[in-house]
Amino acid sequence: MELRQIVNVIVKWWWLIAVSVIVASISSYLGTKATPYTYQARTTLMVGQVLQNPNPNSADLYTGQVLAQSYADLAGREPVLQATLTALGLNWDWAALQPMVAGRVIPGTQLLEISVIDNDPRRAKILVEEVAHQLILQSPSATDPEKEAERQFVLTQIEELKQNIKDATAEIRQLDGVITGATSARQIQDARTRQSALQTQITTWQATYAQLLSNLQEGTPNFLSVMEPAQLPTQPVGPRVADNVLLAAAIGLALSGSAAFLLEYLDDTLKSTEDVRSHLNMTVLGAIYRIQGKEYPNKLITVKHPRSPTSEAYRVLRTNLQFSAIEHPLRTLMITSSNPLEGKSVTAANLAVIMAQAGKRVVLVDADLRRPTQHHIFEMSNSVGLTTALLDTGTDLAFVLRPTQIENLKLMTSGPLPPNPSELLGSKRMSKLIEALSEHADIVIFDTPPLMAVADPTVMAARVDGTLLVVCSGKTRRATAKRSMEALAVAGAYVPGVVLNRLAARGVSYYHYYAEDIQPRRFSLRSLPALFSRNGHAPVAPSSDTLDAPKPATNVSQKPVSSDS
Repeated sequence: MELRQIVNVIVKWWWLIAVSVIVASISSYLGTKATPYTYQARTTLMVGQVLQNPNPNSADLYTGQVLAQSYADLAGREPVLQATLTALGLNWDWAALQPMVAGRVIPGTQLLEISVIDNDPRRAKILVEEVAHQLILQSPSATDPEKEAERQFVLTQIEELKQNIKDATAEIRQLDGVITGATSARQIQDARTRQSALQTQITTWQATYAQLLSNLQEGTPNFLSVMEPAQLPTQPVGPRVADNVLLAAAIGLALSGSAAFLLEYLDDTLKSTEDVRSHLNMTVLGAIYRIQGKEYPNKLITVKHPRSPTSEAYRVLRTNLQFSAIEHPLRTLMITSSNPLEGKSVTAANLAVIMAQAGKRVVLVDADLRRPTQHHIFEMSNSVGLTTALLDTGTDLAFVLRPTQIENLKLMTSGPLPPNPSELLGSKRMSKLIEALSEHADIVIFDTPPLMAVADPTVMAARVDGTLLVVCSGKTRRATAKRSMEALAVAGAYVPGVVLNRLAARGVSYYHYYAEDIQPRRFSLRSLPALFSRNGHAPVAPSSDTLDAPKPATNVSQKPVSSDS
């Protein structure tokens, strides 16, 4: 799909996308605001005692990190959670507490973070503290009476050794004094012998002291301790209104955009001049925007609003037909469509008016003998008409050709509806009638039934100089239009082009230029300078002759002007 087609789809379905995004955003906002606030309490545990060890090794560090990951997973398991609820006296199912608790290892460290999310900040703090306590109780770091007694014994021995070393050191100093004041060699020898024995004892005690102290300071990798106690949370962590609204808007945008492109893909109707050219390989002689109003007389916009954009579009159609008729003169023209209610009768009526306004003698014949419409559009009686001329060979054309309010335009209504329309239209009398009408007018326009509904149009297509197929934008399916073109080709009809009808007016620059003939301009002081020329006189509007004159078209597939209809 080309970028231009993507933009066209977005412009066409912008309302669906906008509504989806707005509804999703508002729904998310209201739902988020209705959700209670949640708070998160956290505590941090240390796995192992390598920080207390003056000479840690890499094996202890690695073991501590592996154990931290195991404890993080254990924090959300049934033994710890059930023990937590039992200790706090909460009559909960442990599975209800599981989504509230989370454990994670801080990457590259032996730190284990336990968090609890709850609607009550105090309860969140109590729960996270108890979960951490239960983890410690289920680890080897839990208090053991025997281990504690051994530790106290070692501490006692260390203190005794310290005291013995101090006493022995003091006695050695005293013996130094004795040696200094000795009066005999024997006293000196005995004092030195005693000093030597005390020094040997001190050396033994120091070695024992160092060993006991080293054993006491040595840590274990499988040890849990609280490094960061839990604090009472004061700021909620959820719900996040802005994030939820943006996410909902993005989802609404994606879903509505996908739906728009899916609908566009499933829509096989002809919507633009590009569709007609690519799928039917036909020239678009005219593109007419939708005419407002339900009453048939209001559809005659070339009479009601001759300066409207839609009237100008019919002039473009008239001009393009004139160019297409240079090598193939069109004295008789049939206008039809693929299906009913696609605007063929309104197109025939307005085209006849535009041609008559250009000075041509025009006869409009309502050849739809099943559902005639022209007498409603021109507000005439349908007591006599085409069937009268066909059934009564002595009927004068002046009797069935009735003048209209438009100069140079005469109308032949359908007349009473016959039981055999196809036979009448295919009769020799119809051929003679077409020849007779051609002598009374420069161009004869026939409004016929839809091609896919009955066989009448194919019968008429072989008797006229050209056939104009009306395609309703957004309604006529591609396959149906192709079958219509095939039916006309089988009948040997000459089709100069296609009229794309009931286009939706969207931002065409011509609209504001022509619309001032339809809607009165609002008066304001700012508009006063523009109302008058420099000489003080009001500007002169173009004459009707200028407006009605044929305008040359440089491209028969030219896009139409926008319309208020």
